[in-house]
Amino acid sequence: MTGRNTFVRSLHDLGLAVWSGGALMGAVGLNGSAATAKNPRERVALASEGWKRWAPVQVAALVAHGVGGAGLILGNKARLAGQPEGRANTIVKLALTGVAAGTTLYSGILGKKMAEHFGEPTDGTTEAGAGTSAEVEALQRRQRVMQWVTPAVTAVLIVLAAQQGEQQRPVVGLLARFTPHSR
Repeated sequence: MTGRNTFVRSLHDLGLAVWSGGALMGAVGLNGSAATAKNPRERVALASEGWKRWAPVQVAALVAHGVGGAGLILGNKARLAGQPEGRANTIVKLALTGVAAGTTLYSGILGKKMAEHFGEPTDGTTEAGAGTSAEVEALQRRQRVMQWVTPAVTAVLIVLAAQQGEQQRPVVGLLARFTPHSR
């Protein structure tokens, strides 16, 4: 790598951090606290309102991550061409970013469908209760799984980004004397 990519790296990393952290906080904090509402008919509505308010930030995080990722690929194309492990990491990250974007979108669709039934009683955002319709229960069952998939996949993306950072470090010092490239 011959130049710095601070701006696009920041977009990539901050976008991913907001995306991952927001998804995890939503599953743990927002959905969890909505389940404590005294009125069982308000639980889905409260969670839906919180997710609706978060959606523009989530979209901005996804866009920032995508723009930053594309900028990093363009800024490192020579290194990626000559570094098979860096290229493999990038391909896996691209695929997982698509998966995470898909799970984020699908969770949003499920949440929107659940919000259409805001007056139904539930035990929680993702837990049916007495009087919950079969349709909402089915949506909740899917959302109960999906709310954890996005944070899990984005956590893997964070690890892969750290790995890529390590792959970009130059070999220096004592180690350089013992590598085949320095002889």
